[in-house]
Amino acid sequence: MRLWDKGLPLDERVLRYTAGEDHLLDGRLVEYDVRASIAHANMLCQQQLLSTDDCDRITAALRELAEQHARGDWSIGLDDEDVHTALEKRLTAAVGDAGKRIHLGRSRNDQVLAALRLYLLDAADNLENAADEVADALTELGQREADTELPGYTHMQQAMPSSVHLWAEGFAAELRDDAEGIAASRRRISKNPLGSAAGYGVPGLPIDRDQTGDELGFDTVHDPVTAVQLSRGKAEAGLIFELCLLMQDLGRLSADLLLFYTQEFAYVDLPDSMTTGSSIMPQKRNPDVLELVRGATATLQGSLLEVMTLPGKLPSGYQRDLQRMKAPLFRAIDLSLDSCIIMAQLIREIEFLPDNVMLDEGIFAAGHANRLVLEEGISFREAYRRVASDLRDDTDD
Repeated sequence: MRLWDKGLPLDERVLRYTAGEDHLLDGRLVEYDVRASIAHANMLCQQQLLSTDDCDRITAALRELAEQHARGDWSIGLDDEDVHTALEKRLTAAVGDAGKRIHLGRSRNDQVLAALRLYLLDAADNLENAADEVADALTELGQREADTELPGYTHMQQAMPSSVHLWAEGFAAELRDDAEGIAASRRRISKNPLGSAAGYGVPGLPIDRDQTGDELGFDTVHDPVTAVQLSRGKAEAGLIFELCLLMQDLGRLSADLLLFYTQEFAYVDLPDSMTTGSSIMPQKRNPDVLELVRGATATLQGSLLEVMTLPGKLPSGYQRDLQRMKAPLFRAIDLSLDSCIIMAQLIREIEFLPDNVMLDEGIFAAGHANRLVLEEGISFREAYRRVASDLRDDTDD
């Protein structure tokens, strides 16, 4: 029996289509739905809508179900449809009629949002830390290679003298900025949706939304109740947008390292354990990790577009279209986290080859012009032209 089931037969094809991937995707939400359900039960008990005995039995059974799921003793099947039915069905089997009382004062609409937002808060923390880990690895690389020169490029031409330290710290600074952006995305996530039910509250019940919000650690209660369903997709898109910026920075970092790894540049050496081989060319070691990280930006941008487009033309209130947000949301989170972890590891093992780094003599031209300004008091424009003329003369000679 699913939460909405009224005893009427359901075409198996309809179940398979409407459940979609939910029974597969919802495994990561079990612990969060348990937390939200326990908070809801405690609130019902406090408001004398649930007996203390029933509340204690429900709470103990839900915790046991979460532990069993974590051990792999049960999983969400297609017949369950989603995490909510899977838990309530097993809860009722464990504690009898008391399990049927847990749904008072809530709908699957606020139930799924509560579990999803709790999950997103943890995911944002993990992603923020992961971005900082890559930044820390780059800082360590810059310190290890503090004396290694690098040419700075504009228009793919050597332009100004630089160093591994400056190059690495530039990326590290932007990744820390990405981490701050991810942290800021919590503003829309950390709002308690419980008590909004299907979007219009729970008439006639003295529920306490502040109590559930405080117990679950939300920053605020999402008010009014009619705003909750209108907000669907905004918190998700805000987080994915920040992840797009993160993956864009990781993609540009990867693009540099891919260039540095070519035989023509040969600025860096990658560990064999983090490169792959060719099925036909015995000499090849391929930087597949960097290529896949570089390509991940497209996946993140696709996920963002999917999440932003789904609610774009919907009328107010809940619409089933919103279910399709989970897949792109989880895909963006998983790919970003995996990319950060693998990049932090690769950066810690990379080695620069300073003997292969060649600086073109012209790369010091801007510095030379600046010195002329300081030494002779001439304008920068005159110094610029004099240095350019001297370089042309040297070339002619």
